[in-house]
Amino acid sequence: MSRSDAALAPPLLEVDDLQTSFSIGEGREVRAVDGVGFSLRAGETVAIVGESGSGKSVTSLSIMRLLPKKVGWISRGSIRLRGRDLVNLSDREMRGVRGNDIGMIFQEPMTSLNPVHTVGEQIAEVVREHQRLPRAAARARAVDMLRLVGIPEPERRANSFPHEMSGGMRQRAMIAMALACEPSVLIADEPTTALDVTIQAQILDLMRSLQERLGMAIVFITHDLGVVAEMADRVVVMYAGQVVETGSVREIFSRPLMPYTAGLMRAIPRLGASTERSRLQTIPGYVPPLSRLPAGCRFRTRCAHALARCAEGEPPLEAAGEGRSVRCFRWRELELAEAAA
Repeated sequence: MSRSDAALAPPLLEVDDLQTSFSIGEGREVRAVDGVGFSLRAGETVAIVGESGSGKSVTSLSIMRLLPKKVGWISRGSIRLRGRDLVNLSDREMRGVRGNDIGMIFQEPMTSLNPVHTVGEQIAEVVREHQRLPRAAARARAVDMLRLVGIPEPERRANSFPHEMSGGMRQRAMIAMALACEPSVLIADEPTTALDVTIQAQILDLMRSLQERLGMAIVFITHDLGVVAEMADRVVVMYAGQVVETGSVREIFSRPLMPYTAGLMRAIPRLGASTERSRLQTIPGYVPPLSRLPAGCRFRTRCAHALARCAEGEPPLEAAGEGRSVRCFRWRELELAEAAA
């Protein structure tokens, strides 16, 4: 499916007002994801970006219903896949969705692959579980998937244990496992963080080619804005558990509206940045702990544009044009000031 066709297609995945809470003991709880919403169409890539602690990975685990039992739970909202609300599914029904309809690539394959089983066995197990293929057919499918993701000598590598593979090969094996049943949605949680730049480029090229071949939609979770520029159609920016800005890649990179997003853009290294204005800048401070969020705007304690009113109430996520939204009391005046500068 082409990018233009994807823009016209109905949403495949719709996350609406998602709230995920965690118990922190003594009857207290925090909201790691607070009112998050976005949609995803077939063939489209939506990137979720933000610093560590912003809620990106918890959002992905909520979609997959892989939150730690008794400690984390979805307390509000819906996650609809082709109109079917995953929040209301039983554990058994959800196991049928994982891998079959939604695949996931985790950040660190060594903690996600079973060290005592070969890679081929693990991929074949996914296929047997969801597609009910005989053992020999599932094994053949595993070898085919390893070949698809570009692993040399796939018949031999299917017999390898995870520790016998390089980091790049392990990540390719994770992609093979996630795509073994050809899911319609792929969630990639920081899939290239631990890889060197050469292997990272290969993995991104592989994901793009597989997306084009299989027509799947991708939720790409990352803090690397360079990867976002390469991979994504639309961007969801998160901060302290909330969505603070959404828009197309072109809009977010060329005209960020929320001061936090603008800060992320200024922190991107650029070749030839010699002037004071183009020099690499950082956002002061840290993402606040969820148990001690500041009153009002959650970003105000780090924001150079914060006023007294920013502490008086939480800004809503409001429309800022077609397909755009922003959470900031001052975004209009800041945009005008930027245009006049």
